[in-house]
Amino acid sequence: MNRIRQLSVLPLLIVYWLAGNAVAQEATSHAAAALDTTKIEQLTGAKGKLDNAENVFRVTVPRSDLSVTVAGVKMTPATGFTSWASFTPAGDKTMVMGDMVLAEDQINPVMTVALENGIEVTALHNHFLWDSPKVMFMHIGGTGDADTLATGIGKIFTKIQETSDSKPKDKPKSLDAAKTSLDPKLLEQILGTPLERAGEVYKVTIGRTTQMDGHTIGKTMGVNTWAVFAGSDDKAIIEGDFAVLETELQSVLKSLRASGIAITTIHNHMVGESPKIVFLHYWGEGRASDLAKAFKAALDTQPKS
Repeated sequence: MNRIRQLSVLPLLIVYWLAGNAVAQEATSHAAAALDTTKIEQLTGAKGKLDNAENVFRVTVPRSDLSVTVAGVKMTPATGFTSWASFTPAGDKTMVMGDMVLAEDQINPVMTVALENGIEVTALHNHFLWDSPKVMFMHIGGTGDADTLATGIGKIFTKIQETSDSKPKDKPKSLDAAKTSLDPKLLEQILGTPLERAGEVYKVTIGRTTQMDGHTIGKTMGVNTWAVFAGSDDKAIIEGDFAVLETELQSVLKSLRASGIAITTIHNHMVGESPKIVFLHYWGEGRASDLAKAFKAALDTQPKS
């Protein structure tokens, strides 16, 4: 009889044990998902607010140092000129996403700081027309250690503060593209591909392919990386567009910035393509050969297709 009673109690003990273990696991999960908001504020140097419903902690830095008008309307930080970064648990890691409000001269110094500190740059574009001074928005993201991400965001905010100057700077006229005299043969040797004459300048176009609506589209449909060279051998400019896969974006950005090439926009040209293609536009000034080497180095970060 006692043996029977012991056997009948055993399933209940198992149920209680499983329930207790589930509660313990849930408590551990909640503990792991907790954000150290005080430390995030300390490392980013910015004040934040916790959204309990989504478990997201968002820090903000209003760009009150900028005096911006849009179509003649005096704007304030609350009208879309506030830099922010949001942190949320992602399994045993932390995810960050954000948007940095930048004057033109701040874009590339701030981007370099982001790329050097474990923060990905995911888009760069305008949010307004007729804004004066011109303001651009750099979207960022990353997943990893919370302290590392918060430290990276803090360095971005610091760089924005260090480079803050609401007065737009005029670029001196450096050359006339219509008077290009550079030697294309030297550039072709560096690039390993021929250049074509396009008016008064030289251009190289490298095609890629993707699929849209079941059809292959490529170089002539606009899925391409290109560069234009103008000026002289000693004083030249390069400008153009890289077509990259999402997995290639960060390596190309890092390569171009390491060579002193400025990134001017990062965005999509299409919707619904597979694989997705991201386009980044760039600008550089210097010796023609150095610019060609910078372009080639960025190309070489992409897998050969």
